Amino acid sequence: MGWVRFSESEKKFDCINRPSTAHPIPVHVEQVKGIQTVEKHDLPADVVSVAQYILVVEKESVFQRLANDQFCNKNRCIVITGRGYPDIPTRRFLRLLIDTLHLPAYCLVDCDPYGFDILSTYRFGSMQMAYDAKFLRVPEIKWLGVFPSDSEKYCLPNQCLLPMTAEDKRKIEAMLRRCYLQREVPKWRLELEVMLQRGVKFEIEALSARALTFLSAEYLPSKIQGGIYI
Repeated sequence: MGWVRFSESEKKFDCINRPSTAHPIPVHVEQVKGIQTVEKHDLPADVVSVAQYILVVEKESVFQRLANDQFCNKNRCIVITGRGYPDIPTRRFLRLLIDTLHLPAYCLVDCDPYGFDILSTYRFGSMQMAYDAKFLRVPEIKWLGVFPSDSEKYCLPNQCLLPMTAEDKRKIEAMLRRCYLQREVPKWRLELEVMLQRGVKFEIEALSARALTFLSAEYLPSKIQGGIYI
Protein backbone atom coordinates (compact mmCIF):
# COMPACT_ATOMS: atom_id res chain seq x y z
CA MET A 1 0.00 0.00 0.00
CA GLY A 2 1.09 3.58 -0.41
CA TRP A 3 2.04 6.28 -2.86
CA VAL A 4 2.92 4.36 -6.00
CA ARG A 5 1.28 3.40 -9.29
CA PHE A 6 2.54 0.85 -11.81
CA SER A 7 1.47 -1.93 -14.14
CA GLU A 8 2.27 -5.64 -14.29
CA SER A 9 1.66 -7.03 -17.75
CA GLU A 10 -1.92 -5.81 -18.47
CA LYS A 11 -2.86 -5.25 -14.82
CA LYS A 12 -2.63 -1.77 -13.33
CA PHE A 13 -1.87 -1.16 -9.63
CA ASP A 14 -3.08 2.28 -8.61
CA CYS A 15 -2.34 2.66 -4.91
CA ILE A 16 -2.15 6.46 -4.96
CA ASN A 17 -5.91 7.10 -5.09
CA ARG A 18 -6.40 4.99 -1.93
CA PRO A 19 -2.94 4.78 -0.32
CA SER A 20 -4.04 2.78 2.74
CA THR A 21 -5.65 0.01 0.67
CA ALA A 22 -3.64 -3.22 0.39
CA HIS A 23 -2.64 -4.70 -2.97
CA PRO A 24 -0.86 -8.01 -3.65
CA ILE A 25 2.85 -8.05 -4.44
CA PRO A 26 3.28 -8.59 -8.21
CA VAL A 27 4.08 -12.23 -8.98
CA HIS A 28 5.85 -11.52 -12.28
CA VAL A 29 8.17 -8.75 -11.17
CA GLU A 30 10.03 -8.78 -14.49
CA GLN A 31 6.80 -7.56 -16.13
CA VAL A 32 6.43 -4.54 -13.83
CA LYS A 33 6.88 -1.28 -15.66
CA GLY A 34 6.17 2.40 -15.38
CA ILE A 35 7.58 3.03 -11.89
CA GLN A 36 9.16 6.45 -11.70
CA THR A 37 9.43 9.47 -9.46
CA VAL A 38 7.96 12.71 -10.72
CA GLU A 39 6.51 15.92 -9.37
CA LYS A 40 2.80 15.77 -8.57
CA HIS A 41 1.97 18.41 -11.21
CA ASP A 42 3.66 16.39 -13.96
CA LEU A 43 2.25 12.87 -13.74
CA PRO A 44 2.68 10.80 -16.92
CA ALA A 45 0.02 8.45 -18.18
CA ASP A 46 1.50 5.29 -16.72
CA VAL A 47 3.09 5.05 -13.31
CA VAL A 48 4.31 7.23 -10.60
CA SER A 49 5.45 7.49 -7.02
CA VAL A 50 5.41 10.55 -4.79
CA ALA A 51 6.53 8.56 -1.73
CA GLN A 52 9.33 9.77 0.55
CA TYR A 53 10.40 6.34 1.87
CA ILE A 54 9.65 2.61 1.87
CA LEU A 55 8.68 0.82 5.07
CA VAL A 56 9.02 -2.99 5.24
CA VAL A 57 7.13 -4.62 8.11
CA GLU A 58 7.70 -8.20 9.21
CA LYS A 59 4.16 -9.46 9.39
CA GLU A 60 0.66 -9.02 8.08
CA SER A 61 -0.92 -8.16 11.45
CA VAL A 62 1.25 -5.04 11.75
CA PHE A 63 0.63 -4.18 8.10
CA GLN A 64 -3.12 -4.41 8.81
CA ARG A 65 -2.75 -2.23 11.91
CA LEU A 66 -1.12 0.47 9.78
CA ALA A 67 -3.83 0.13 7.16
CA ASN A 68 -6.56 0.49 9.80
CA ASP A 69 -4.83 3.59 11.14
CA GLN A 70 -4.66 5.08 7.61
CA PHE A 71 -0.90 5.37 8.05
CA CYS A 72 -0.18 5.96 4.37
CA ASN A 73 -2.85 8.66 4.14
CA LYS A 74 -0.90 10.67 6.70
CA ASN A 75 2.65 9.66 5.68
CA ARG A 76 4.00 9.76 2.13
CA CYS A 77 5.41 6.25 1.97
CA ILE A 78 5.10 2.76 0.50
CA VAL A 79 4.52 -0.10 2.96
CA ILE A 80 5.37 -3.73 2.13
CA THR A 81 5.15 -6.96 4.10
CA GLY A 82 6.57 -10.38 3.26
CA ARG A 83 4.30 -12.01 5.88
CA GLY A 84 7.27 -13.35 7.83
CA TYR A 85 10.22 -14.67 5.85
CA PRO A 86 9.84 -12.89 2.48
CA ASP A 87 9.38 -14.85 -0.72
CA ILE A 88 11.31 -14.14 -3.91
CA PRO A 89 8.69 -11.84 -5.56
CA THR A 90 8.57 -9.66 -2.42
CA ARG A 91 12.35 -9.28 -2.32
CA ARG A 92 12.62 -8.71 -6.08
CA PHE A 93 9.85 -6.10 -5.99
CA LEU A 94 11.50 -4.27 -3.08
CA ARG A 95 14.82 -4.35 -4.97
CA LEU A 96 13.05 -2.94 -8.05
CA LEU A 97 11.40 -0.13 -6.08
CA ILE A 98 14.69 0.94 -4.51
CA ASP A 99 16.60 0.76 -7.79
CA THR A 100 13.92 2.76 -9.60
CA LEU A 101 12.79 5.29 -7.02
CA HIS A 102 16.03 5.72 -5.03
CA LEU A 103 14.10 6.03 -1.78
CA PRO A 104 15.35 5.22 1.73
CA ALA A 105 14.05 1.88 3.03
CA TYR A 106 13.38 0.97 6.67
CA CYS A 107 12.52 -2.40 8.22
CA LEU A 108 10.35 -3.04 11.30
CA VAL A 109 10.57 -6.50 12.90
CA ASP A 110 9.82 -8.20 16.22
CA CYS A 111 12.47 -7.99 18.91
CA ASP A 112 13.27 -11.70 18.80
CA PRO A 113 15.76 -13.92 16.94
CA TYR A 114 13.32 -14.68 14.13
CA GLY A 115 12.60 -10.99 13.56
CA PHE A 116 16.32 -10.32 13.35
CA ASP A 117 16.79 -13.23 10.93
CA ILE A 118 14.03 -11.82 8.69
CA LEU A 119 15.71 -8.40 8.80
CA SER A 120 19.00 -10.04 7.78
CA THR A 121 17.27 -11.89 4.93
CA TYR A 122 16.14 -8.58 3.43
CA ARG A 123 19.59 -7.04 3.74
CA PHE A 124 21.92 -9.93 3.00
CA GLY A 125 19.73 -12.50 1.27
CA SER A 126 19.00 -16.05 2.35
CA MET A 127 21.59 -18.76 2.84
CA GLN A 128 19.59 -21.08 0.57
CA MET A 129 19.76 -18.62 -2.36
CA ALA A 130 23.22 -17.16 -1.87
CA TYR A 131 23.90 -17.56 -5.60
CA ASP A 132 21.10 -15.06 -6.39
CA ALA A 133 21.78 -12.69 -3.50
CA LYS A 134 22.87 -9.68 -5.55
CA PHE A 135 19.48 -9.58 -7.30
CA LEU A 136 17.48 -10.03 -4.10
CA ARG A 137 19.33 -8.42 -1.21
CA VAL A 138 18.82 -4.82 -0.10
CA PRO A 139 22.05 -3.53 1.50
CA GLU A 140 20.50 -0.05 1.73
CA ILE A 141 17.80 -1.12 4.22
CA LYS A 142 17.91 0.37 7.73
CA TRP A 143 16.74 -1.34 10.92
CA LEU A 144 14.02 0.88 12.38
CA GLY A 145 13.09 -1.32 15.34
CA VAL A 146 11.94 -2.72 17.53
CA PHE A 147 15.14 -2.63 19.57
CA PRO A 148 15.78 -4.39 22.91
CA SER A 149 16.08 -0.96 24.55
CA ASP A 150 12.57 0.01 23.40
CA SER A 151 11.02 -2.02 26.23
CA GLU A 152 12.50 0.39 28.77
CA LYS A 153 12.37 3.51 26.62
CA TYR A 154 8.62 3.13 26.10
CA CYS A 155 7.88 1.56 29.51
CA LEU A 156 6.32 -1.61 28.14
CA PRO A 157 4.52 -3.69 30.79
CA ASN A 158 6.21 -6.87 32.00
CA GLN A 159 3.47 -9.08 30.56
CA CYS A 160 4.61 -7.99 27.07
CA LEU A 161 8.11 -9.36 27.70
CA LEU A 162 8.56 -13.07 27.11
CA PRO A 163 11.50 -15.16 28.34
CA MET A 164 13.68 -16.54 25.58
CA THR A 165 13.66 -20.28 25.07
CA ALA A 166 16.79 -22.40 24.78
CA GLU A 167 16.11 -22.58 21.04
CA ASP A 168 15.93 -18.76 20.84
CA LYS A 169 19.31 -18.47 22.54
CA ARG A 170 20.89 -21.08 20.28
CA LYS A 171 19.59 -19.24 17.23
CA ILE A 172 21.04 -15.92 18.41
CA GLU A 173 24.39 -17.53 19.19
CA ALA A 174 24.46 -19.02 15.69
CA MET A 175 23.63 -15.63 14.12
CA LEU A 176 26.35 -13.92 16.14
CA ARG A 177 28.86 -16.19 14.40
CA ARG A 178 27.97 -14.75 11.00
CA CYS A 179 31.09 -12.82 10.05
CA TYR A 180 29.26 -10.34 7.82
CA LEU A 181 27.35 -8.91 10.79
CA GLN A 182 30.54 -7.70 12.45
CA ARG A 183 32.02 -6.59 9.13
CA GLU A 184 29.02 -4.74 7.66
CA VAL A 185 26.55 -3.93 10.45
CA PRO A 186 28.41 -3.97 13.80
CA LYS A 187 25.62 -1.95 15.48
CA TRP A 188 23.11 -4.61 14.51
CA ARG A 189 25.36 -7.21 16.11
CA LEU A 190 25.58 -5.18 19.33
CA GLU A 191 21.77 -5.04 19.55
CA LEU A 192 21.64 -8.80 19.02
CA GLU A 193 24.11 -9.26 21.88
CA VAL A 194 21.93 -7.06 24.11
CA MET A 195 18.91 -9.18 23.19
CA LEU A 196 20.78 -12.32 24.25
CA GLN A 197 22.05 -10.75 27.47
CA ARG A 198 18.59 -9.60 28.53
CA GLY A 199 17.07 -12.97 27.78
CA VAL A 200 13.68 -11.53 26.86
CA LYS A 201 11.83 -10.93 23.60
CA PHE A 202 8.73 -8.99 22.58
CA GLU A 203 6.65 -8.35 19.51
CA ILE A 204 5.94 -5.12 17.63
CA GLU A 205 2.36 -5.30 18.92
CA ALA A 206 3.66 -4.75 22.48
CA LEU A 207 3.87 -1.06 21.59
CA SER A 208 0.06 -1.02 21.51
CA ALA A 209 0.17 -1.26 25.30
CA ARG A 210 0.88 2.47 25.22
CA ALA A 211 -2.11 3.17 22.96
CA LEU A 212 -3.75 1.32 20.09
CA THR A 213 -2.47 3.84 17.54
CA PHE A 214 0.91 4.45 19.23
CA LEU A 215 2.84 2.58 16.54
CA SER A 216 1.46 4.59 13.63
CA ALA A 217 0.91 7.94 15.33
CA GLU A 218 4.07 8.25 17.41
CA TYR A 219 6.62 5.44 17.21
CA LEU A 220 7.19 5.25 13.45
CA PRO A 221 7.02 9.01 12.67
CA SER A 222 9.38 9.89 15.52
CA LYS A 223 11.86 7.20 14.50
CA ILE A 224 11.95 8.21 10.85
CA GLN A 225 11.91 11.97 11.39
CA GLY A 226 14.46 11.74 14.20
CA GLY A 227 16.80 9.42 12.33
CA ILE A 228 16.55 6.80 15.08
CA TYR A 229 17.54 3.72 13.09
CA ILE A 230 20.70 1.73 12.37
